[in-house]
Amino acid sequence: MNRLLFGDNLKWLQNTSVFPDSCVDLVYLDPPFNSNADYNVLFREASGEASQAQFHAFTDTWSWADAAETYNQFLDTCSNIEVVELLRALHSFLKSSPMMAYLAMMAPRLVELRRVLKPAGSLYLHCDPTASHYLRVVLDGVFGAENFRNEIIWRRTGSHNSSKRYGPIHDTILFYSKSSEYYFRRAYRPYLKGHVENYFKKQDEKGRYWTNTITGAGKRKGESGRIWRDYDPTAASRHWAIPSKVIGELGIDPSLSLLEKLDALDEAGAICHPPDGSNALPTYRQYLHLSPGMPLQDLWTYQPHTRGVLWNSDEAIDEDVRWLVAQGDPERLGYPTQKPLGLLTRVIESSSKPGGIVLDPFCGCGTTIHAAQKLGRQWMGIDITYLAINLIKRRLRDAFGQEVQFEERGQPTDFASARRLAELDKFQFQHWALSLADARPVKQAEGRGADRGVDGLIYFYEGKTERGKIIVQVKGGGVKRNDISTLLGDVNNQNAAAGVLITLENPTKPMRMEAAEAGRYVPKLYSSKNYPRIQILTIEGLLAGTERLDAPPQFNLFAKAEREVPDAMQGELL
Repeated sequence: MNRLLFGDNLKWLQNTSVFPDSCVDLVYLDPPFNSNADYNVLFREASGEASQAQFHAFTDTWSWADAAETYNQFLDTCSNIEVVELLRALHSFLKSSPMMAYLAMMAPRLVELRRVLKPAGSLYLHCDPTASHYLRVVLDGVFGAENFRNEIIWRRTGSHNSSKRYGPIHDTILFYSKSSEYYFRRAYRPYLKGHVENYFKKQDEKGRYWTNTITGAGKRKGESGRIWRDYDPTAASRHWAIPSKVIGELGIDPSLSLLEKLDALDEAGAICHPPDGSNALPTYRQYLHLSPGMPLQDLWTYQPHTRGVLWNSDEAIDEDVRWLVAQGDPERLGYPTQKPLGLLTRVIESSSKPGGIVLDPFCGCGTTIHAAQKLGRQWMGIDITYLAINLIKRRLRDAFGQEVQFEERGQPTDFASARRLAELDKFQFQHWALSLADARPVKQAEGRGADRGVDGLIYFYEGKTERGKIIVQVKGGGVKRNDISTLLGDVNNQNAAAGVLITLENPTKPMRMEAAEAGRYVPKLYSSKNYPRIQILTIEGLLAGTERLDAPPQFNLFAKAEREVPDAMQGELL
């Protein structure tokens, strides 16, 4: 089951009914840390252009005051003594710094993520060089240093001007497996033209080829050290070592013995024998048309302006993992740290099978979820901001249609849970309540009244280029009659067509009377209809479906994901 979970990822991960042991095939996480960036959500203005006043979603600064309780609780309860001692040692060095706060918050999450991974599962942790070295030490403690697989370098931008250091343009992705028996599917990219011209120089009736070794360094006492067709690898301090891809390319039965495989290679005309009298060993004839390309290495670095240098490809080097450009990129629709689909495609295809379960516990604007859905994997995403959850829901439906299926958990589903959210976090309640009316949150500034009486906005069509505006206010506490007069005053002051009050508490009869007395408005484009100038919508009515917004057709202010073509949807939703 695909799941979108709202709330603290640690609490969700510790819920064993949702995350039992060994239930996930792949984890990808991109936890933010002190980037000094504003994490804003990208909206569009009524004109259709990108908004210059984007909504501030969260900050990524970690404080010891917030992390100290988690740290002490983890030391008291974690059964992995090595990780406990490691954190204590780090604390003695880092003291109560933001870095230590970050590691204290990450350690219990990494322990839980290892628990939920299947034995053949893997974890990819995406970070920048600020914290990567500390995170790798913690990961060594959690997963075991022997299960470290790669430090992948991903180029995240074209250039960065730094006057007193080399331009920082890369992120690090730390790849760990839960065990030595982990799933990994090798991926390939096209050869460089220069590589083909320099290596595949020979040609026969089957095509271009080059000769490659079928022996490995060192002597062996088993079958790989035996003489074959008068060739003695032991005499040359080598042993037979046929690459597995060679067997697959030629369709040779993998159950054959090693010497039988050599016979099959020779019968297929794939063995190049040295001249008579030579002491050399035979080699394998590797044909260009049978070669899948260059195996992915641990540098994932898009190279601009290199189109035309790859063999049989119009792409630039590593163009599939190109960073998202700041302006005009059709993929860009969320936080500035949004990652490209191609990056997650590499990770998911390499370390999970179709139908496998992919988890992103910091799912942000949902790139991991989008990629997993596209590639036919099941997925689970967690985020602590409802704004992110709402964006992901929109992204999925924009990309895959209304029929996309997933379970939502953690958000209010009834009046009692809505009240609890309002008591716990008024801002998350506000974002959730606005989503019930498809309203866009408005950027908040410092000081009372900075939002000028507006929590959310709804735009509607007044003409081909003209948009009308409806302002929305959310009340999570008590309401009174003058709330309506205040809303009407805000509508007039901001030249809006109408106002909507979304309230947790039931409005009084005088409030409803005053709202009705505010009159109605007639939009220019839909002059045959009229709509209430002031509306009151209750949380209870919106949840029950007995109340809904009465307004002209709306203009979608959320940045929209491109629609995925049906052929790109592999497998079926599980």
